[in-house]
Amino acid sequence: MLRATVLDVQILFSTRIVRLFAYGFLSVVLALYLAQVGLREGQIGLLLTLTLLGDTIISLWITTNADRLGRRRMLLVGAVLMVFASILFAYTRNFYLLLLAAAIGVISPSGNEVGPFLSIEQASLAQLVLDEQRTRVFAWYNLVGSFATALGALMAGLLAQGFQGAGMSALASYRIIVLAYGGIGLILLGLFLRLTPVIEVPVKRALEDAAEKPVLRLGLHKSRQVVFKLAALFSLDAFAGGLIVQSLMAFWFNQEFGVEPAVLGAIFFGANLLAGISALSAAWVARRIGLINTMVFTHLPSNVLLMLVPLMPSLAAAVALLLLRFSISQMDVPTRQSYTMAVVAPDERSAASGITGVARTIGASLSPIFTGLFLSNPVLAGLPFFLAGGLKIVYDLALFFNFRAIKPPEEANILPVQKDTGGGR
Repeated sequence: MLRATVLDVQILFSTRIVRLFAYGFLSVVLALYLAQVGLREGQIGLLLTLTLLGDTIISLWITTNADRLGRRRMLLVGAVLMVFASILFAYTRNFYLLLLAAAIGVISPSGNEVGPFLSIEQASLAQLVLDEQRTRVFAWYNLVGSFATALGALMAGLLAQGFQGAGMSALASYRIIVLAYGGIGLILLGLFLRLTPVIEVPVKRALEDAAEKPVLRLGLHKSRQVVFKLAALFSLDAFAGGLIVQSLMAFWFNQEFGVEPAVLGAIFFGANLLAGISALSAAWVARRIGLINTMVFTHLPSNVLLMLVPLMPSLAAAVALLLLRFSISQMDVPTRQSYTMAVVAPDERSAASGITGVARTIGASLSPIFTGLFLSNPVLAGLPFFLAGGLKIVYDLALFFNFRAIKPPEEANILPVQKDTGGGR
């Protein structure tokens, strides 16, 4: 059992690295590729919106059934959909076929997690580690993901620039990256096949819970109210974040300052590197001030910095401010994930993570269409930064006042003991 647990944790970290590399790899050139295919800014925004909406519907079904039908099985389904979307995106210029691929495939326009993977992996990791280890494990899990996203963004920019420098058209160079995204999906499929039954909800616990709990709704029972309230707040945060997804931010830098793909890749390599480091430091901060306080008090200043980016007079100043923002912007991510897993029952974890994740995807899916319209008007091109920062501040304050009194187990039990005795349990 111990060997299987260690193996599963290693595989889940590996799938995170592979998947986030693919997401970062694609996100830098996705909007540029769609523009080369012939889509206008408004159509690009609509397509990215439908990409996220499709991911939402699929993820909701997969994650709310994963604990019952099998977590490993649902992860495999997600990997197959990732490959499907890549192939269809690469081989058609038809807008409606692209909409189909966007609706039922798994494509990440932001460089961040989409689809059912994150929710199921979080539920599995929370089952494999102790409560005291959970936030630290999630911090490392986010760190390796951010580094992978950064490396993917850097590689995509360098490859696209290299191919174009060798005489290849921009469209052909971007298409190679889209196809490579599908190839990485096949690697992900192979890794998921190696997971053991240890990641599944234990049969004994499932039978006991089935005899005691009320009928499940969306995979939830006693934690339903908390999960729905978190989901509503996370949706607001994600709507704000969707206004400045990485692919559209890359497009903004290209249009505003004429930044080439290789430089875009380098910018977002650095940004995601800093984001990963900020996520790792979140575990250290959370042990001292708590998960909710860490989520709120590190997020507020990052939102102010985001709003200042379009006010910068030069590329260097805008990039410097963006990097400073990324250096603290992701400290709420592992703490948010850990908090969600902590305040629900073990057999609700996939569903809770899935529902809150889907809420985030719904919020994020509604905003790129507005950003596409704003980017088509030079006067309004900077507006997404202001809207995103302002809405995120509203989210931070609402989260603090609604959840500061609801403590995870490690804060309710461990912190007071440490204060009185100066030691652990």
